[in-house]
Amino acid sequence: MKKLHVVGMDQLNLELHPEDATLVFIESYAELRRRPYHKTRLAFLMTNYRHFAAECEESGRDVRYLKTQKPIHEALKELEPSQLTMVEPAERELLQSLDDLISSGALTLLPHSGWLTTAEDLRAVEKNFFWKMDSFYRHVRKRTGVLMDGDQPVGGKFSFDTENRKPWRGDPEPPGLPEFEPDEITQEVVDLINTQFADNFGELDERNIPQHRADAQRLWEWAKNECLPLFGPYEDAMSSNEKNLFHTRISAILNVHRLMPKRVVAEVEALEIPIQSKEGFIRQVLGWREFVFQIHRTTDGFRDLPIPYGQARQDAGYWEWAQKDAPNVVQDGATPSALKAHQPLPPAFWGQKSGLNCLDTVVRHVIEDAYSHHITRLMILGNLATLLSIEPREITDWFWIAYIDSWDWVVEPNVLGMATYGTGPLFTTKPYVAGANYISKMSDFCDHCAFTAGKDCPVTRLYWSFLSRNQDLLADNPRLRPVIYGLKKRKGADLSKDQAVFEWTTNTLQAGGLLKPEEMPEGKS
Repeated sequence: MKKLHVVGMDQLNLELHPEDATLVFIESYAELRRRPYHKTRLAFLMTNYRHFAAECEESGRDVRYLKTQKPIHEALKELEPSQLTMVEPAERELLQSLDDLISSGALTLLPHSGWLTTAEDLRAVEKNFFWKMDSFYRHVRKRTGVLMDGDQPVGGKFSFDTENRKPWRGDPEPPGLPEFEPDEITQEVVDLINTQFADNFGELDERNIPQHRADAQRLWEWAKNECLPLFGPYEDAMSSNEKNLFHTRISAILNVHRLMPKRVVAEVEALEIPIQSKEGFIRQVLGWREFVFQIHRTTDGFRDLPIPYGQARQDAGYWEWAQKDAPNVVQDGATPSALKAHQPLPPAFWGQKSGLNCLDTVVRHVIEDAYSHHITRLMILGNLATLLSIEPREITDWFWIAYIDSWDWVVEPNVLGMATYGTGPLFTTKPYVAGANYISKMSDFCDHCAFTAGKDCPVTRLYWSFLSRNQDLLADNPRLRPVIYGLKKRKGADLSKDQAVFEWTTNTLQAGGLLKPEEMPEGKS
């Protein structure tokens, strides 16, 4: 009898799986309903899973495809578990649910060849349970030889990040996004989502979803030819009218291994494109992506931290806005809050207008596409959540629901750790916060807002209020000393107005209200 080998939803590449086993696909509606995931994320996962199963059959592999209402670990117990193997899941949540099967020997885990680094790479740069991405990235570059000329980095330095901060003002013209023609399999998935997942977050346009291996290849060719030559200089730019600019959109297919990271890095290294674009992109894949995965695995999803953090809220009331009746919703995750931020997530993140064009625009893009690029995630959504003192766990779970490329190992380090500084200095050197001047410099969001940057935009007041509230926690941070010094020179009237604007903004948004310039409060002199 052939061995049975289970294929995870993020393991959609034949390179990962043994040739001498029947491939078992389990489409578990219990898992798909664990959270009110964005309709586009669900459609992407389900159609790619079904297409990959069909591709495996076409290649001559034995396939069993099961649809079940049970969680995956329960469905596996009915499949002669003494013969089961599976590539080790990257997703902690799934891995933990398989504990009993693994410990009993019923399920044997195989190495995951989709990763370019190991836990040893992280240990090599650890300093007292703290890590820094630049150290990790340099170490991995040297070990692998990627973008290296002997023992020296190609181009003379390891990072060209300082050259990748140009705003985009309409020129050069970004490439149009590719569209994908839905086939019968995809249409069946879309119909299923529109009936059984109709109340989930977001909108669904199946033409935006790469469905099968050929679509993934077409997206990758588009990314290399149309995006990467100008990716570097405009990597940090943001725009109201251009959702994508020169970002590649491959994160979703990379995270399910439709594209293998090793191939992506090798092909980009070989491209004839400017070094700042080449290095900037490789840093995202070989550096940051690998770094956050290894940290997530090493810390057990931030449950194993030796550093004291503030106690998080336990009443995650934001689910009431997301889905009024969600008996299967899981609210299980690490809850570090180094800055003791405990405000609930306001309705603006679910599409209620806030009056801040930057926030409303990015949320609208996410509702439409289940996507926005990494700077809008960090410097609009994460920045505002941090300035508003939103509970890190709540905004992290929102990202998990909202984005097409989300998995626990993706959102927890990026949001719980980096964007909200929830894990403190564990692996990021400072909170990523900024006022209206940064947003105005790097985007056109302020041009279409009722507020004016440099005059009455509340984001700048929120920034100073954040520093004031957290100065005791941040005073020893060397990267924040200049702004803490600026805070100490700030006049009493300004400090009073900063706090008043923070309270007004928080109360208005929590109530689902609209911020208006004429209603902004004055502080006490």
